[in-house]
Amino acid sequence: MVKNKSVFLITGGGGRIGSSLAKKLLEFDSRLIIGEKDILKIKKLKKQIHKKNLKNCFFFHKDLTKINNIKKLIFLGIKKFGKIDGVIYCLYPFSDAWGAKFENLNEKNLKNDLFDQLGIPIIFSQQILKYFSKVKKGNLIHISSIQGIGTPKFEHYKNLKMNSPIEYSAIKAGIISITKYLAKYYKNKNIRINCISPGGIRDDQPEKFVSRYKSSCSSKGLLDSTDVIDTIIFLLSDKSKYINGQNIVVDDGWSL
Repeated sequence: MVKNKSVFLITGGGGRIGSSLAKKLLEFDSRLIIGEKDILKIKKLKKQIHKKNLKNCFFFHKDLTKINNIKKLIFLGIKKFGKIDGVIYCLYPFSDAWGAKFENLNEKNLKNDLFDQLGIPIIFSQQILKYFSKVKKGNLIHISSIQGIGTPKFEHYKNLKMNSPIEYSAIKAGIISITKYLAKYYKNKNIRINCISPGGIRDDQPEKFVSRYKSSCSSKGLLDSTDVIDTIIFLLSDKSKYINGQNIVVDDGWSL
């Protein structure tokens, strides 16, 4: 359980994991700084949050692939609530060509996706870790994926209009490496840095894919976003105070 009145920053707070996490953290009387570029997602999330809890939320509607907006988010969040105890980086920006097959990769889009999904997490980490170093404490959680620890099961995608991009695997493996690097780099600084690797999450996938995916799992198959939230809550709590630099897999046995 996280401490009451803790302040958490969630990037990509309107996404599947980010929005589920925001609603759960508010149950602990947390204060939330929510960064989300998509105004429609912000409006949807606000409707799902009880009115009495909206006062505990600060929404930042800017593009967080820009370093000036990252700095502004951190500054305004601290100004609003006086501190930041933990950060969950759920941002997931992608180009219009995201999901292209390997043979059809475009150089420009590939550069953009690699920078936005791997370079920006590094830049964001740099900025928030400056603050954590200053206050001599902090907790940063990145989101990786099962594709970061193993190759896709290509048979699940056969004859479907779906694809697991090679750059996604590279990016998510990179997130795990970034996590371990930073955890060691900030050794003895009272700062913890971990990441979560969720399995596939339900998002209107074709039933044939859902069935194939489930055949590789232990019980449920594709997860709901809420299925990974308790693991994040655990990493934000003092119960995990000696867990650092780790990648925790939540995938219903997909990777076995």
